[in-house]
Amino acid sequence: MIRENRALATTWTTRPETRADASAIRDVNLAAFPSEEEADLVAALRASDAWIEGLSIVAEDPDGTVVAHALLSRCHVDGVPALALAPCAVLPRVQRTGAGSAAIRAGLEAADALGENLVIVVGYPDYYRRFGFTSASAFGIRARFEVPDEALMALALDPSAEAPRGTVAYPAPFGV
Repeated sequence: MIRENRALATTWTTRPETRADASAIRDVNLAAFPSEEEADLVAALRASDAWIEGLSIVAEDPDGTVVAHALLSRCHVDGVPALALAPCAVLPRVQRTGAGSAAIRAGLEAADALGENLVIVVGYPDYYRRFGFTSASAFGIRARFEVPDEALMALALDPSAEAPRGTVAYPAPFGV
């Protein structure tokens, strides 16, 4: 899948990660966040049963360098399978150019193609609304941890399908 950022005339190629991408993905997460926590989370999720093949997406710049990463992994809402979108990371030199958005959109499209429906994210509402996320509380979904209502968001990939209601349970690597 190819995404184009017309303002910067940059084309981002998105694809599922391969084994060869693990180091580049770690580097992107280390560069994007102030600690190793997110990079370690990706590694822990990769080794867990929450990992879903094809839902770890990278965006590459025109020379093939991995510049962004978005991960969707298995979580549950009152025992019903759902997806957690986290972490999402972009190299600082290409932040605000559409690379991260391209990776997230490709991840959501891949999840939809796999028949997944509900995606949960904790993040900045103004950013995630552009992908269709709304307050999780509107779905009747809450977290087991303290999070502002507007920061816990959900997206039904198939709005005609019934979404589960209840408490979201993240996989063990999240530590919540």
